Amino acid sequence: MARQSFTWPSAKFLSTPSSSASLVLLLNVLIIIILNGQVGGFAPPQIRVITHLPLISSSSSSTAPKATTKRTTSSTTTTTIRFHGRPCRQTVRLNAASTSPLPKGLSPFEKSFSKSLDIQGNFRKLAASALERALRDGETKLELEFPPLAGGDQSKSQFDDFDNLSELDANRDWCVQWAPMLSNIRRVIWFVLPDDKEVELAKQAWTGQRYRRACRFTSIRAALSAVLEKSSNNSETRDDGPKLTLAWGSTLASTVNKVFQGGDGILADSSALDALEDEDVTTNPRLHLVCQPGNGGPVEDWINVQTLHQVSNAASATTATATATTCIVNGALDKVRDGYYPSIFFPALAATKPFYDSFQAVFWLKPISDKGLYGWLYRVYPEPWQVVLQTVVVQQQEGRDGQPTRITVQDTVALVSDQRPTYKQAVDALVKTASTVKAKNK
Repeated sequence: MARQSFTWPSAKFLSTPSSSASLVLLLNVLIIIILNGQVGGFAPPQIRVITHLPLISSSSSSTAPKATTKRTTSSTTTTTIRFHGRPCRQTVRLNAASTSPLPKGLSPFEKSFSKSLDIQGNFRKLAASALERALRDGETKLELEFPPLAGGDQSKSQFDDFDNLSELDANRDWCVQWAPMLSNIRRVIWFVLPDDKEVELAKQAWTGQRYRRACRFTSIRAALSAVLEKSSNNSETRDDGPKLTLAWGSTLASTVNKVFQGGDGILADSSALDALEDEDVTTNPRLHLVCQPGNGGPVEDWINVQTLHQVSNAASATTATATATTCIVNGALDKVRDGYYPSIFFPALAATKPFYDSFQAVFWLKPISDKGLYGWLYRVYPEPWQVVLQTVVVQQQEGRDGQPTRITVQDTVALVSDQRPTYKQAVDALVKTASTVKAKNK
């Protein structure tokens, strides 16, 4: 059942004294019946779909009843409504298919179990169907965020030690294996890696034709250069127009690379890059599958990805050129959106904030650890956001000196929201739900 908030009749009408107490009682009963959907074929004439679900109930001085709290635990939604100072409770059972359950094996308390699971393969399946749905809905700026090292023999959580290269390799391998699963989107896929060297390493690691044919292996520099070249050929070149933003020291590195290796890339063999055909740039609809730009690398990556997307689609607005969709995988875009880099030192990066604010989360899974609690912020497009609390249930067996014999991780949905909750809202939801779960488990 869809989450709804009801616009009530005016407080003045409901609170006006009446000579007949039965009339007031009748109105109260009628409203409660309507809320519970017991009047067939009738709905309140003023209904709007709720777009934000507050976590904390707030009291109001108005005498009009308001839906003050909208929280979900497991599959039950409880709405508290203040009506003439007397609370009445409505419980609505959510459709089981409305939200996806949290993938298995994510908890750090079940690490041995997660090593036996193909967690990343499950992520790819969920992300592929979500991406297809987003493309059908006309979305052109998409992002995926998830823990790339979870699952498998070398499974790691955010509490384990790992370096940025391990994370980059994991993201690269994830994207290479994901690309063949996107054959239904009917777009040319440009697999855009941070630099030319990463393209060279990717091709060395993945030699199978199934992966090579699924996408064009390229870099941010090469992709943007191809688009800018085609754009300059179709229009007058302006000195203040879009251009490739070079990272500090890249000019020197590129010069050294040309002397010793003869390539145009940075400390890499540029011949490893796939050719980007003219029709890929001008006529074929394409997907820019951008792997981990900026995060752990130069901030100029984020700037160049914006330029790549905007130049690609600026051409389509003036000609018959097909549009390009940008999908960023584990690009840590929150660092750009939340001002991690001070704008006074990074003004060009700060200017990209509106661009990245408009990205649609297609598959999002990030851990939350605060106040002694552990949970996840989770979303699979087009579903709402979820905050999921994970608690450990220890089952003991008699006759073994009280030693735990089995540990079970319990997932409890603490919040469902059509808009992404803030960190504080997510933590508050975990705290409230933890109290409820603790009381039930006593």
